[in-house]
Amino acid sequence: MNPQAAYDLCCKYHGKRVRITDNRGNVHVGRITNVDNRNVWLMPDRTGYGIGFWGFGAAPGFGYGIALGAITGIVLASIFI
Repeated sequence: MNPQAAYDLCCKYHGKRVRITDNRGNVHVGRITNVDNRNVWLMPDRTGYGIGFWGFGAAPGFGYGIALGAITGIVLASIFI
């Protein structure tokens, strides 16, 4: 998936629960909280501790970022989970 297509889908699904697959095969599930020209910010479903998850780090309250260029697939999570 090219970065522009990933950006468009992320904007379309902003605020919704999604399942994102990256180019390393990792699957990320959570709610899209923000999208910029480089990253999509995802608040994970699971509870846990980590920089950026609950208001710490460079993007407080946004969750964690995934580079748009690393995304290979985006689907609404409610379809599969």
